[in-house]
Formats: sequence, C-alpha cells, structure tokens
Amino acid sequence: MNDNFRHQGLRLKLVELLRNKGIANDKVLMAISKIPRHLFLDKAFLDFAYQDKAFPIAAGQTISHPYTVAYQTELLEVKPHEKVLEVGTGSGYQTALLLELKAQVFTIERQKELYQKTKSFLPKLGYHCMFFYGDGYKGLTNFAPFDKIIVTAGAPFVPEDLVKQLKVGGRMVIPVGDLDKQKMILITKKSEDDIEQRVLGDFSFVPLLPKKSQ
Repeated sequence: MNDNFRHQGLRLKLVELLRNKGIANDKVLMAISKIPRHLFLDKAFLDFAYQDKAFPIAAGQTISHPYTVAYQTELLEVKPHEKVLEVGTGSGYQTALLLELKAQVFTIERQKELYQKTKSFLPKLGYHCMFFYGDGYKGLTNFAPFDKIIVTAGAPFVPEDLVKQLKVGGRMVIPVGDLDKQKMILITKKSEDDIEQRVLGDFSFVPLLPKKSQ
C-alpha cells in the first residue's frame, strides 16, 4: 500500500485547511496527518483524497468530509483508553482516527459489504478494534457503558438505547434530522436522569437506517 512523501505533504495541507476552518484540537489534527485517506477511497478518487470533500464508497454510503470527521471527533474530547462506540463503521476512516487517539473502539456497521470490507482492510494498516455487524440503533448492550459514542450517519431521532449505553459523564455526538440535512447534536450525560443536549451546525449525512420509526 503506497503512502509516499507526496501523500504526506497533501495531508499536511489538509491539516492546515482544517485548522483554518476552526478545528483547534492538535491531537485530532496530528492524527489526521498520519492517516492515509487515499487508501480508503476508490481508485477513481485518488487524486482528490486530500480535498475536503465526501466521496462514495460501497453499499451506497460515503466517506465524510475530513472537516466533518474532525469536527465530530473534536466534540467527543476523546482521551486515551476510553471506550468509544462508533455507530456506522463505513470506510473505517473515522475508526482509524479514533484509534490514532488511543481509544478502545467498538464499531458497528449494518451494511454487510462494508462490514466485511473494512474489517479486513483496517488491520492491514495496523488499526485494530472490535468490529460488529448489526443495527446501530441498538448499540452494543453487552459492552456498555461507553465513555463516548459517535454516530456517523443521519438519524431521524436520538436512539434511546444509545443514550442508556452512555456512561454518566460521557458524551455522544449524533447528526439528527431528515434525509437531506441534519443538525449536529452533542449530548452530555450529567446523570442517569439529566441529559444535556446542544444543537450545533447543519450537516448532511447518509441515513442511519431508512424508514426507521421511533
């Protein structure tokens, strides 16, 4: 897998672009500078891998804009060795970023093609975590509670099961809205009965589960 000086230089330019767009967490930016995003993309998009753009991957899904990935990760405030649940493995790029931050990652994907592809691909780059094939709305009860939860696809509502699986003091980041546009929601679990929600900017994600009802 080729990762040359040109790729590394392009990553540094991407880091500066993200910094100029408001990403301030140096650990997140450092992690992005290390991840070979071009290897996560179809060959047709290799020349554009370090632009701040989303691109299609398998199963009708996308790899998010680097800014979106960095923004969600910055909101999480990930610390080394924390248990992080990622809902929507996708290409594995966000997973790799969490692993670069030394998190203990549990990632779940409902598209079998993506699940199998990414489970095989990430270890080849040296990224190891717990992979699960299943319904992200239900989370992973057997491994809860989690310090942090990140949802990488648009949801029509905040799944109650995920909130229950968040540790007191934990944070969850999830885009919530319709199929075309969502608001980024930052959830902080103050206590079992005190859930704080902050509504942040507009984003556009592929749906977590089409036609899912609450």
